[in-house]
Amino acid sequence: MTYEYPPPNDPQVVELRQYTLHPRQRDVLVELFDREFIESQEREGMRVMGQFRDLDDPDRFVWLRGFADMASRAHGLRGFYGGSIWAAHRDAANATMVDSDDVLLLRPAWHGAGLAVGPGRRAAPKGLVDVTVFSLREAAGPALLDFCREHMAPTLRRAQALAQGWYVTEHSPNNFPRLPVREGEHVLVGVAVFEDQASHDAFVAGGSWQRDAAPALSPWLAKTPHAMRLAQTARSAIHA
Repeated sequence: MTYEYPPPNDPQVVELRQYTLHPRQRDVLVELFDREFIESQEREGMRVMGQFRDLDDPDRFVWLRGFADMASRAHGLRGFYGGSIWAAHRDAANATMVDSDDVLLLRPAWHGAGLAVGPGRRAAPKGLVDVTVFSLREAAGPALLDFCREHMAPTLRRAQALAQGWYVTEHSPNNFPRLPVREGEHVLVGVAVFEDQASHDAFVAGGSWQRDAAPALSPWLAKTPHAMRLAQTARSAIHA
């Protein structure tokens, strides 16, 4: 008998996975992923939080996977990648990919900072998700996290972001080496959910981020932030 572990709604360890795909293969992967790789992972105790098309790169697929902790990560990944569903579909999935190793291992930036994700999945989710990776000169400390809470998050709330999640690098050793993660770097990652593309466009055009957050943030940054505008797939649990 296989025991099914309930996936967490507030993951304390999160993978941000960015895949570069062969041309015209993204919809192939999306259809396969939404059909085969959600429930099969969640039966192993992992939460498939959201999967997305990058609106600015037709060959980019982005998704978030959550775990209760590092021990459950190792258990869940062993179960899924050693199981029958992955064995049956891995060749088809891998055939769509040029690179799948751009992976950040993260944890909530402070207690309650993570994006709560319920089990519900709409047939046609709406909204736009902004995921921004801030590469840092050093590990996020109290001063940066205070600035994030007091200035960055309120700026997004004033811009009508419906939900937010804030994450920093999880520095525990990768306990499933079969799947590489980016190591030796420090990041702060923000996830913001907007009602639609027009709402996000209004936020960008309004200039509040450049006025209220970006100038003071720059001393902490190692390079220009990497911002992604993402559209949910049909079965993403993160949606407006």
